[in-house]
Amino acid sequence: MTSDITPEFAIRGKGEQLWCLSWLPEATLTREQARAGMELDEILSDPEVVFDDSAHCAAADRAAALGILVEHAVIMLAQRMAERAQRRATPARPQDTETVEAVMAGWYSTPAPRTPAATGARSQHLWA
Repeated sequence: MTSDITPEFAIRGKGEQLWCLSWLPEATLTREQARAGMELDEILSDPEVVFDDSAHCAAADRAAALGILVEHAVIMLAQRMAERAQRRATPARPQDTETVEAVMAGWYSTPAPRTPAATGARSQHLWA
């Protein structure tokens, strides 16, 4: 699953029913939880809803579906943003470039290789 708003994504192993979020790699999730995680990311990434109580409730619901607090999601997403900013600020050497699979390989609870799903949901802003 990908987003047209944020760079985060959800992936699953080929033929598997378990999903993993790029920003919450230690969790093994159902498809519904992965979608909730993507929705949560998009809600938290929208500066227009900072003072929107309904968006805050929606974020809390999505976080609860993942078994985390909204504050945990904010921290994890901020760390991912900082990592991306650091990579852009540091010139990459050929031996430093890694694929998503190589970076996330040690973060899965199962050793099966993961690849992005061939089909995925495209976001509807705020998943209305």
